[in-house]
Amino acid sequence: MATTEPTKKETAPRHHAAAGHAAHAGRYTEAVGRRKTAIARVRIVAGKGKVTVNGKDLKSYFTVPRLVAAAKAPLEQLQIADIDVSVKVIGGGINAQAEAIRLGLARAIIEKSAEWKPRLHVMGFLTRDSRMVERKKYGKRKARRSPQWAKR
Repeated sequence: MATTEPTKKETAPRHHAAAGHAAHAGRYTEAVGRRKTAIARVRIVAGKGKVTVNGKDLKSYFTVPRLVAAAKAPLEQLQIADIDVSVKVIGGGINAQAEAIRLGLARAIIEKSAEWKPRLHVMGFLTRDSRMVERKKYGKRKARRSPQWAKR
């Protein structure tokens, strides 16, 4: 079949994965951090150093000082005080959420300026901790624990 008309596939505009980033290129930088089942979407924008998590202040969301320090660790270690951070976090417990925020914040900083990457990598903030709870299998009491065996 020799037609000279272009097919529909040839005339359709090409969409790139990076096209979604162009919409917010001037406003904020976004990255995602995960830990166990917690997922944190972190957005950074130039500002005065304010950090909000799910609409609350960081210290009122994480009441434990250790978790506040863990979530803000990339900013504290790099001594960055001129950006505002907005986080939406779902799933997991508070410890996993804090670590997910830490990873997302480190990734967002790199997205904004790649010169921080070597320092963040050395500090271990770019490592995705992929450990999750193993699923329960049928015929088992837990993920691996077998039922008690009785000879008689």
